[in-house]
Amino acid sequence: MLQNRRTFLTGIAALGASAVPLGPAPAWAAGSNLPGARRLVMVFLAGGNDGLSMVAPYQDPAYAQRRPTIALSGSQVLQVGTDSQGTALGLHPALQGLKRIFDQGHLAILPRVGYPSASRSHFVGTDIISTALPQSPSTVGWLGRYLDSIRSPLDPLYGWNTEFQQPRSFLAEETFVASITNPSAYTYLNPWSGRDVAVRLARTRPVGESSTDLLNSIAATAIETIPRVEQVLPYQPTVTYPQTKLGRSLQLVSSAIARGVGSKVFWVQAEGYDTHSRQGTVGGTFERLMGTVDAGLAALHGDLLNQRLLDDTLVLVLSEFGRRIDENGSAGTDHGAAGVMLAIGGRVRGGIHGTASRSLANRPDNPDLENEGRDLTFSTDFRSVYASVLRNWLDVAPDPILRGAFLDARLAFLSR
Repeated sequence: MLQNRRTFLTGIAALGASAVPLGPAPAWAAGSNLPGARRLVMVFLAGGNDGLSMVAPYQDPAYAQRRPTIALSGSQVLQVGTDSQGTALGLHPALQGLKRIFDQGHLAILPRVGYPSASRSHFVGTDIISTALPQSPSTVGWLGRYLDSIRSPLDPLYGWNTEFQQPRSFLAEETFVASITNPSAYTYLNPWSGRDVAVRLARTRPVGESSTDLLNSIAATAIETIPRVEQVLPYQPTVTYPQTKLGRSLQLVSSAIARGVGSKVFWVQAEGYDTHSRQGTVGGTFERLMGTVDAGLAALHGDLLNQRLLDDTLVLVLSEFGRRIDENGSAGTDHGAAGVMLAIGGRVRGGIHGTASRSLANRPDNPDLENEGRDLTFSTDFRSVYASVLRNWLDVAPDPILRGAFLDARLAFLSR
């Protein structure tokens, strides 16, 4: 039944500029039924971000040996200290903004995040990260289950996807998240008229819902949310955002937060992290990628900090997998297993949380490697990160949403 209604909405949105959110028809106040003031911003680096270049174990001799042209040296990295095992780590030199955020205590680095039996497939890996269900990754998303767990009716702008295509993380049984890439184009259009409307509604309405009820529900939602979305248009940020796709998306997020439209969970995506060739150290593809993500995240952090909105905002940066330890013959890296996550926010406990590899030496007794020594194995299950976000940030029980007990008291990167 839900899919029929969503299909109808998608048909309308295809003739407009953005998706119209699905939701009930009551005249709710913005944020009136939300469980808290805190906001979550998911930043997905699509393609498989190379954690060993973003956060490099630069003192490990095996790191330089296995990456003879793309390894970062101690003189290049931005040193951030050691993990609990004494492994020295450094940020990529293009991450100057993130280093300043780290020095302010607002950046948590989570190395070697993954899960058992890593897929190493973009599609399957993304689905696993999105659903938190490695054994059944074709279901609804973990954030979709979270949205469905909040008492109904849910504000139709509670979730905000800045991409045109809905990420699986937001797919839900009962809730539909608006995809708003451009607030100035967010509108409700009726591409049909007269009898044709009734015919199409009769064919697509859920069982038990009249054509009139369906149309009234959609119209009421659109009419109620359009003025709220329009509130972000006159927003003037306190910093200059980079004019990249990521920068514009993060500025949109900041606008929605600052203008108080009621959105609490955001999805932002950056492409290009499938670096099979010419990855480089300084001057290569990866430096450009790191510069883009650094400029965008630094702008968002500075903007929210200036407006005293950082304490109630958590930014989680992730990718579908890490990359292989050895560089390939094209001076790039292939699909690997465990990668790195970042958490940014005013209530984040800055530092290194979890453990990096003690050594990247390819030997049979190395417990930090898998896949015959080709890849990093995980030390932190990504579902433990989600569990901490759900319990310590969104203040909901994580076990029913993640369908298992993954909360790890040792992973203390968030203040409640």
